[in-house]
Amino acid sequence: MSETRAWRTVLERIEGDLLEGRLAPGDRLPGERELASTLGVGRSSVREALRVLESMGLVRTASGSGPSSGAMIVAAPQGGVATLLRLQLAARGFPFSDVVATRAVLESSVVDALAVAVRDGADPDLAESESLLAAMDAADLEPDEFLALDARLHLSLAEASGNVVVAAIMAGLRTAIESYGREGAAAVADWPALVADLRAEHAAVLDAVRAGVPELARERIRSHITGFYARAHLTASAPSRKGP
Repeated sequence: MSETRAWRTVLERIEGDLLEGRLAPGDRLPGERELASTLGVGRSSVREALRVLESMGLVRTASGSGPSSGAMIVAAPQGGVATLLRLQLAARGFPFSDVVATRAVLESSVVDALAVAVRDGADPDLAESESLLAAMDAADLEPDEFLALDARLHLSLAEASGNVVVAAIMAGLRTAIESYGREGAAAVADWPALVADLRAEHAAVLDAVRAGVPELARERIRSHITGFYARAHLTASAPSRKGP
């Protein structure tokens, strides 16, 4: 099991316990060693899952020893957070063709909004997107690492657009997006060549946004999203597959 898949296993287990009421505010999670042993993953994967849950405001972690150490549930999923968690869990079973079509619609609206904002004189915050784009240029990235950065780049654009609903949906689809990305990576004969193309496509999308040309930004993002799946033979006309 890859490290990326492993920490998602931990995250999904804790998410499920929260949504089903098996965990509630005030409850303490088992220690890293126990969670790792129970779920068959490394302790680093447990730490990464807890970091994500802490960033969502659902757990608090404390180092050291004693009754206040470790991870404690501090909030129950409510409202938008509960919906996001349910979407993350459900997304594992979405047909890839539906995810591709949804991404094309959502992300076209995202880059359109960003490019229109630039054209109209606004200055959307693209700092994280730029940073992720640079990080993806590293030559020693493993496929899982590249795909994790890729998914985060797309989410960062949604967040920069200011549309919190679209950003939440994109965050909820992250498991499915990375899963199909890994499936596609495994199906491509020349992964380095594909990575070079993906890097160029990401840069081209951001160039269109920075130039304030919404039509071009929409065209480039749709081509980028659908082109990857076509090259990996995960086309919308192929039989629908389920997530992991």
